[in-house]
Amino acid sequence: MSGANGSGSSDGLDVAVRAMAELGEGPTWDAAAQRLIWVDILSSRVHTYDPATGRRTVLATEQHVGAAKPRAGGGLAVNLRDGIGLYGADGAFSWLVHEVVPGRRGNDAAVAPDGSLWAGTMRYDEATGGGTLSRIAPDGSVAEILPDVTVSNGTGWSPDGRLMYYADTPTCRIDVFDVAGAEVTGRRPFARIEDGAGFPDGLCVDAEGCVWVALWDGGAVRRYTPDGTLDRVVELPVRRPTACAFGGSGLTDLYVTSARVGLGPAEQPLAGSVLVLAGAGQGLAQPAFGG
Repeated sequence: MSGANGSGSSDGLDVAVRAMAELGEGPTWDAAAQRLIWVDILSSRVHTYDPATGRRTVLATEQHVGAAKPRAGGGLAVNLRDGIGLYGADGAFSWLVHEVVPGRRGNDAAVAPDGSLWAGTMRYDEATGGGTLSRIAPDGSVAEILPDVTVSNGTGWSPDGRLMYYADTPTCRIDVFDVAGAEVTGRRPFARIEDGAGFPDGLCVDAEGCVWVALWDGGAVRRYTPDGTLDRVVELPVRRPTACAFGGSGLTDLYVTSARVGLGPAEQPLAGSVLVLAGAGQGLAQPAFGG
């Protein structure tokens, strides 16, 4: 860990799940099942990991899967290529939102304090303005929050639910919004990632209101205080970390997913694995999707 000077180390870092994920993403702590959920987007797989027992499961989806979130009644909500799908507790699949847009897929997603799902999309060719961020209510109604984004990624809320943090990765910026229910206003820069330090990908917010963000092509996770000051850096043995989330029984362990896409078979042996930094801080309990 580092101080405000931005230097850092990987002391205390370990491998939670050794894997070769092509595009590991979206770590989410499932409080009801006491397990970590994460996805390998391009391999169309949803993974789970129980740190207490080491048990792992894999669910194959029919399409590329950008994110998977627990549902309040059991099962999973998944952000797929063609919309939002639901898996019941019995494994049965159904579409909640089915919207086919050629050349576009679901990417990162997050559940808001009110139990709604905020799901991002992007074009496969990463064309500028080809993605969106939408709010999906438990009944399946959709409200487009942000049109014309490029690579919709990390989304998180402050502990009091009044602020929302968001990263459209190519902007090299984390933005913050004022939130009132489904309305977001007052978009403004929260933190800028300097040239050469990587690109902001998935993020999470801790109990102190600090924002943690994984830096794609930056080989690190950063923590920013609520006023946007950089105060910690965790250096990683992978160049392409993708997202981070607090988990474990006390929500004190930071899990980080990573990707192998673009790397040769002999490069970075831990790329594609899920890493964990024990005792990184105090996380916030994440709600399940209400649908």
